Amino acid sequence: MTRTTNFFAIIVAGGSGSRMKTEVAKQFLLLNGKPILQRTIEQFLAYSPELPIRLVLPERDVAVWESLCVDHNFYPPNVTTILGGATRFQSVRNGLASIPTEADATGLVAVHDGVRPYVSAGVIAVSFATASHKGSAVTCVAAKDSVRLLGENGYSEAIDRARVRLVQTPQTFRLDWFRQAFSGPEQPHFTDCASVLEFAGYPITLIEGDYENIKITTPDDLK
Repeated sequence: MTRTTNFFAIIVAGGSGSRMKTEVAKQFLLLNGKPILQRTIEQFLAYSPELPIRLVLPERDVAVWESLCVDHNFYPPNVTTILGGATRFQSVRNGLASIPTEADATGLVAVHDGVRPYVSAGVIAVSFATASHKGSAVTCVAAKDSVRLLGENGYSEAIDRARVRLVQTPQTFRLDWFRQAFSGPEQPHFTDCASVLEFAGYPITLIEGDYENIKITTPDDLK
């Protein structure tokens, strides 16, 4: 069994159905008979059934999720629901606040998008292993297409795609670094946890992800 002492996961699921063009939030849509969010959680349980998971949901969605758990007989004992905030930064910070500070000295925390159900247990394992040595592990893949950098007035320039990485989740960090980074104020340029840790002065280590680890956002993604 995977050793997960003082390992934690925060799964953020605060999306709506706007870009998916559905009334149901995308994380609750069925994928081959199961809610997307359930499949995401199951991937972390495949890595370790004992891993403590903080599931961060908007307050409006808690009852919906609880009803889906009943419908699909899904009651993982180590998953704790936490109410999210107005932004992703605030939601992650709420999840972090539920993790005991006693774990900070040796702990690791992985943050993952609730709508990335195809993350593999292997990628999760490498993420924790790398963060245990380097302090951080940010999953990414190389860009396949040519890339241009857009500037002002429609000007653009080609950049070397070999230097470009497309960032995914999980993003895993030393818990003490993570708590210190999230103790500061939110900044407009925070787009993920890596940007928060980088702003706080901590080094970012990239690890190889998987092109199948897509973020389900639009109807085409669901297909």
